[in-house]
Amino acid sequence: MGAHIVKPGGGGSRRRRRGGAKPMSEINVTPFVDVMLVLLIIFMVSAPLLTVGVPVELPKSAASALSADSEEPLTVTLTAEGGILIQTTETPSGELIGKLRAIAQERSSDRVFLRADGAVSYAQVMEVMGALNAGGFSNIGLVTETGGPRLDGQDEG
Repeated sequence: MGAHIVKPGGGGSRRRRRGGAKPMSEINVTPFVDVMLVLLIIFMVSAPLLTVGVPVELPKSAASALSADSEEPLTVTLTAEGGILIQTTETPSGELIGKLRAIAQERSSDRVFLRADGAVSYAQVMEVMGALNAGGFSNIGLVTETGGPRLDGQDEG
């Protein structure tokens, strides 16, 4: 009733079939495991590439991470050169508020993440935050790297 392995040269109590072919009653899982390992490697390599790909040197902070929404978060990036990007699309500063208003009408959440290079002045960050507010986004999260200095003198390395 169960699966069994037929050894060549038998010599057991089983009779040989005529024609020499013996039925194989085991499942070969090796191809399945190979495919799954290849898929695992593909996902492990591609997952880090799915984040917003604008390189900025974020300042470090001791603040904890914000909770995630079900909707993909809107990200506005301010580069060291002063460029403004909505997600990965560069936007002139004169068109920023108009584009943000159009995006705000399509979204259910008013949350936006602002990523600013550490070399950008505070005044430039505040100008972009004012544009975000004027564009209809009042829930602004500032994105930083974790593990920065704390006011109690301890580093969170």
